[in-house]
Formats: sequence, C-alpha cells, structure tokens
Amino acid sequence: MKKLTPFVISCLLVFGVAACDNASKTSESAPNNPNEAPQTPTAKTTEASQKDAQSEVRRRQLNEDIRAREQRNNTTGGDTKRAKADLESEVRSKLEANIPKSQLTVNAADGGVVTVAGTVTNQQELAKIEKLAKEIKGVNSVVVKATVAKVTN
Repeated sequence: MKKLTPFVISCLLVFGVAACDNASKTSESAPNNPNEAPQTPTAKTTEASQKDAQSEVRRRQLNEDIRAREQRNNTTGGDTKRAKADLESEVRSKLEANIPKSQLTVNAADGGVVTVAGTVTNQQELAKIEKLAKEIKGVNSVVVKATVAKVTN
C-alpha cells in the first residue's frame, strides 16, 4: 500500500498539469495560443465548428457552463476580479455560441485583460468579438488578434 500511494498521487499531479495546459478554444482546429499564427480554415473544419456550436446539446452545455461559473462567483460576493480560467472559459463559451464558424483561442491575463486570436469568416464576426467578450463580468479590456480568413476548399 505504501508503494501505491505515491504512484496514485503522481498520476493525479500529471493529469492536473496536463489539464491546466489546455487553451480555451472555440474549436479543435483553433490555434493553441494567441501568439501562434492562425491557419486558414478549410470548409470542412468551418462546417464542423458551426455544426458543433449550433447543436442544441452544445448550446445547453455552453449556457450551463456560463451559468455555473456566474453562480460560483456570486456566492463569493460577485467579485469583478475573476480567476483567469473562469474568464477564459466564459469568453470562449460566449464566442463559440455567437460566432459558430470561428477558430478562436482565448487567453486571460491579470487585470481582466482577455486576448482573442484565431480566425473568423467575415468582418462582422470580427467586429463582434470585443463586444461579446466585454459582456462577461470581470473582463476589463479585450485585445483582438483575430483575423478574417476566407475558407478554403
């Protein structure tokens, strides 16, 4: 039993570190970090992202994720200073639900600064990013590094 305990604890730590390393992305093909150069999306990846984001089950998941994080925040007094992971998750959910064809990555920093990078399919979607991100409590400023990229076949 004494040899098993350190092994189990080590496994938990490895999984914890791996889970913390995941970026908040609106789709699987989005860049891994905001400083990475975005790739031009293909019609297949754009369609898959849109189908996933517009499915009823996924919409419910996104809404429940935002609601649960807001409720947790409200139980601690409704702080406007939020954990970076909460900001990333809520902004990602908001963008995924409202810009379904996007390939975006969200990164939050201290002070409520959120950086959004990746690609969208048109100028209207690009213009929505900052407004949607600022709807999340705790977001003070938004750095938009996203670009408009035409879908390739």
